[in-house]
Amino acid sequence: MKQKFTPEFITELQPNEIFVFGSNLQGMHAGGAARVAYNKFGAVWGNGVGLQGQSYAIPTMHGGVEAIRPYTDEFIKFAAQHPELTFLVTRIGCGIAGFADKEIAPLFASALDAPNVILPQSFVEILEEQ
Repeated sequence: MKQKFTPEFITELQPNEIFVFGSNLQGMHAGGAARVAYNKFGAVWGNGVGLQGQSYAIPTMHGGVEAIRPYTDEFIKFAAQHPELTFLVTRIGCGIAGFADKEIAPLFASALDAPNVILPQSFVEILEEQ
């Protein structure tokens, strides 16, 4: 059975699971979920975008929400093309980048019903209110 929300803390992944985290364009995975992705799930230092090992980087540190949107759109298309994988989306942009959940959640609206994209509970609650 598919879990409904991304766990708050992810310490291990199944072989088909991908840890989706907020990054910076430079791929300096020094803190937050990016550091977890680098230390545990194959994120590549110097690569701030896309699939890397068992992680997927979405840059969130280079501008406002509209600057992030092309990367979330790209991620959602990628996830749709890879139904064999399950993507565990963290609260990207809501830590070090300083965005509020209500700013970032709408970027994932088209993924709400995607069977292989698991969103944080806060994102789901915001999206279901809209």
